[in-house]
Amino acid sequence: MRRLLLILCMFLCTLSCKAETLKRYRVEVVKEYTHDTGAYTQGLFFHAGQLYESTGQYGESSMRKVDLQTGRTLRKLDFSRKYFAEGSVVLGDNLYILTWTNRVAFVYDASTMEYKQSYSYPREGWGLTTDGKQLIASDGSSRIYFLSPEFKLQKTINVVLNGRPVRYLNELEWIGGKIWANVYTTDILVIINPSNGQVEATVDCGGLLPDRLRRPETDVLNGIAVDDSGRIFLTGKNWPRLYEVKLVPVKK
Repeated sequence: MRRLLLILCMFLCTLSCKAETLKRYRVEVVKEYTHDTGAYTQGLFFHAGQLYESTGQYGESSMRKVDLQTGRTLRKLDFSRKYFAEGSVVLGDNLYILTWTNRVAFVYDASTMEYKQSYSYPREGWGLTTDGKQLIASDGSSRIYFLSPEFKLQKTINVVLNGRPVRYLNELEWIGGKIWANVYTTDILVIINPSNGQVEATVDCGGLLPDRLRRPETDVLNGIAVDDSGRIFLTGKNWPRLYEVKLVPVKK
């Protein structure tokens, strides 16, 4: 009995320590910008100062270069109706775009957006980002995949929060050596240690888009981007706004 009590105490102490090390934040709006309500945002990122956005839905999927200040589409690449575009990112000279269930990944020239080639992709495509050396992808599960530029699997991590898997990982962004991910259908972002999959912080984005701006077509939070100066931007599917935000620690 004494041994069982000791084990139980050690287990509870471990959970307590994990809870204490988890950081919690909320977002505070710094500035807001116009966002195209027709953009079902799947991927959002900056490259060389330019904002890029991939959008989904069959018959509406596109890859766009967007003017941050006005929300205007500067260049748009439309996909065939059979494709549902998902996450996107630039690595090197290439623009990579995943598809949801088509099991194909496209590669374009990052500057011209001209088609270069495609790859067979072995799982559902959701989010996509890069650490500058390899591609980092999600598939809606609790797993994150590290891939070569040719989509060869390098390693996989399981994302856990206090020992439990975090499912529905969607849009990804590499910020400050960590993987940021939005948890699909929620207003929560998780900040993940890329070496072991541990969630080190959560970000509550509840109320980011006010009710007065919501319409029947307004969908969930999705879209994380960071520019060269470290500013963080968030938006959602068919949202009328894109927000520059900062993190505010949540007091215990």
